[in-house]
Amino acid sequence: MKSILMISLHGYVGANPELGKPDTGGQVVYVLELAERFSRLGKRVDLVTRQFEDQPEYDNVHENYSVWRIPFGGKKFIRKEDMHDHLKAFVTNTLAAIKKENKKYDVVYSHYWDAGWAGQKIAEELGISHVHTPHSLGWWKQHSMGSDMDEKEMEKTYRFKERIRKEYFVYQMCNHIVATTLPQVDLLTQQYDVLSKNCTMIPPGIDENRFYPVPSKENDKIRAKYDIQPTDILALGRMAHNKGYDLLIRALPTVFELCPEARLVAAIGGDQSEQDDKGVAGLKKLAKELGVLDRITWKNYIADEDLANVYRAANIFVMPSRYEPFGMVAIEAMACGTPSVVTVHGGLYDLIDFGNQALFADPHRPTEFGAMMAMPLLYPKMRNELSVEGARFARRNFGWTGIAKRMLQVFTSSISQNTMESNLFY
Repeated sequence: MKSILMISLHGYVGANPELGKPDTGGQVVYVLELAERFSRLGKRVDLVTRQFEDQPEYDNVHENYSVWRIPFGGKKFIRKEDMHDHLKAFVTNTLAAIKKENKKYDVVYSHYWDAGWAGQKIAEELGISHVHTPHSLGWWKQHSMGSDMDEKEMEKTYRFKERIRKEYFVYQMCNHIVATTLPQVDLLTQQYDVLSKNCTMIPPGIDENRFYPVPSKENDKIRAKYDIQPTDILALGRMAHNKGYDLLIRALPTVFELCPEARLVAAIGGDQSEQDDKGVAGLKKLAKELGVLDRITWKNYIADEDLANVYRAANIFVMPSRYEPFGMVAIEAMACGTPSVVTVHGGLYDLIDFGNQALFADPHRPTEFGAMMAMPLLYPKMRNELSVEGARFARRNFGWTGIAKRMLQVFTSSISQNTMESNLFY
């Protein structure tokens, strides 16, 4: 295996991604890190995505790795839920471009259902193996929302019926699925009829060179720079319903009752996003109703180069998601030595040794979640132990180079199996 065609369609994918823009977050980081590590390991990588607005056709990262943008669907941004309408054009344009450039690949590696559907078509046309990572599952997302939205409004916004139908096609037809959590494996086999032998769990990774602990004196300077106090709780991520920030706000009265000196630093939302601004305004309204607004510092958007230091500066990091395929932000925070309180409604929960590497609770129970956030603030010895053991856990299990090597083993096995099946007809 020498050459990999990676596909990730939605959001602003680039060698230097515009993180925080719509649909541009953890998945983009995941894809770019793997592409970089594959190339370091000697593989030729083309990461194909959508060309729109004024983006160039290529970001030539180095000799072995390029981001290649294929135009389809016009010049305007298309949210991931509406990619259904444009995928056939992407397949046609990509196949034509591959033929024109005389490119050869050994495997297609796709991400999320939109790229998965297109990647399956492309792999079939090229006669090569297709490996897919779902990132999240439509069935899970739909059922996790429960009664929080009107059914018709939910379908109009998220188009779950179309998504799940396409997901089923991809998961049945691709050569192998790489899930990021054990619960995701269970859902793939139970809800999408995936054969266990066709699915492997490999967790996401972290950039070990960026996310690491620093001495206390250095951290004091970092806190002063970012206006973060030693008793602050950090929440960070996109403004999305599944992230559960409203549940976090409801848990704050319990935190402040136990730890009057605590604050919440809410680095929530994207850069210049009206939708995110509207969501944050709703959170502020809720906080005012609960009497905790004056105990929250709103930071809106954290630039990528500041991310590690912001993690380090907080006393604890909190992830209150209603559902979370994995939760890379919590792993990044842990790698920086910041104890984390994570949701029980996500993949990371199953890997954590409670009280040793991190804490977890149900954000749907505000008192429970609030009490768990207060624990590291009340007991410094617990906080120190979580800091050390959490950082060790994150670095030993989630370094990107090790993750990439495991992924390449899956590719090699998939290619061998695909070759054997093809030879049966010749």
